[in-house]
Amino acid sequence: MKKLLLGLAGLVALAAPASAADLAARPYTKAPPMIAALYDWSGFYIGANGGWGSSHKCWDLNNGQGGAFLAAEGCHDATGGTAGGQIGYRWQAGTWVFGVEGQGNWADFRGANTSLFFGAPIENRTHVEAFGLLTGQIGYAFNNVLLYVRGGAAVTADRYRGTIAGVTFDRVDDSRWGGAVGVGLEYGFTPNWSAAIAYDHMFMGTRTLDFNTAAAPVVFTREDRIKQDVDVVTVRVNYRWGGPVVAKY
Repeated sequence: MKKLLLGLAGLVALAAPASAADLAARPYTKAPPMIAALYDWSGFYIGANGGWGSSHKCWDLNNGQGGAFLAAEGCHDATGGTAGGQIGYRWQAGTWVFGVEGQGNWADFRGANTSLFFGAPIENRTHVEAFGLLTGQIGYAFNNVLLYVRGGAAVTADRYRGTIAGVTFDRVDDSRWGGAVGVGLEYGFTPNWSAAIAYDHMFMGTRTLDFNTAAAPVVFTREDRIKQDVDVVTVRVNYRWGGPVVAKY
């Protein structure tokens, strides 16, 4: 029995180095690398928006139709809500994102001030009924977060009214074109859906407008040069048709 135990011990001692050598000879398999998901902003998109806006307007009275400046009538802010939609296309090059977009909004920006020239109870009232934007975009993507600036053309649909004790006595409607600049921050919460907050400033310049009586017979009443700027803040939701999330090693 003693000789048998000694023989088994010797076999174990001889097998141990061989097993260690076999283990050392096995090839090492590297763990697979981590995959970083990159959000893709490329593609067509359509969406809706809503928010608040303010239109700053200053009225200057002329001394007749086609006349020179006579007197300042004062300024006011026309404020209110807005809602609308947008459609556009973006393409991504690395972390840079470029795009074009058209936006159209209903608006209810209203304001008034007592005429500094005529005095109370005469008021000048304004109402921005709608606006549109056609802009180009340049943005920088932090994966599924996009910070962008934009600029382009703007158009507004405006109503101007003169009132006496709240009753309209003269009026004019106008559509004017101008420029726009803005900035936005957008977050992609699924591969195709995103939400954003945006600010836009519209430089609408100065227009000379001829007012006519609100009731028949319609006759010329006065001429005003009206300067206008518009500021709008909106919350936006977009649905995009584009590529899926891209995996990068």
